[in-house]
Amino acid sequence: QVQLVESGGGLVQPGGSLRLSCTASEINIYDMAWYRQAPGKQRELVARITTTDNIYYLDSVKGRFTISIDYAKNSVNLQMNDVRPEDTAVYFCKATPQSAWRAVRSDAWGQGTQVTVSS
Repeated sequence: QVQLVESGGGLVQPGGSLRLSCTASEINIYDMAWYRQAPGKQRELVARITTTDNIYYLDSVKGRFTISIDYAKNSVNLQMNDVRPEDTAVYFCKATPQSAWRAVRSDAWGQGTQVTVSS
């Protein structure tokens, strides 16, 4: 199954920028997404990009966050600009196999990376 490793989290001031990366052992047959979970809250979908380049963003991050895939590096990135304290959470990468591959591939999650927005 696909292995996911996230990187790029840390402490950033409000209004600042951060770039998260998720490196996958394989990526071409997966829709890739970033989720986040703040303390005491449910995990929520932040952004998703499909193999057909359909992109979804959570309303509260539209215009600030950008999801992209680098197929040469097997990575999915989340560029976070103009961050806010409410963006503080653990961010998780998720891979969902295309329907044609579901018989032999499963969903996979990364281990998570902490993002803290604070002055």
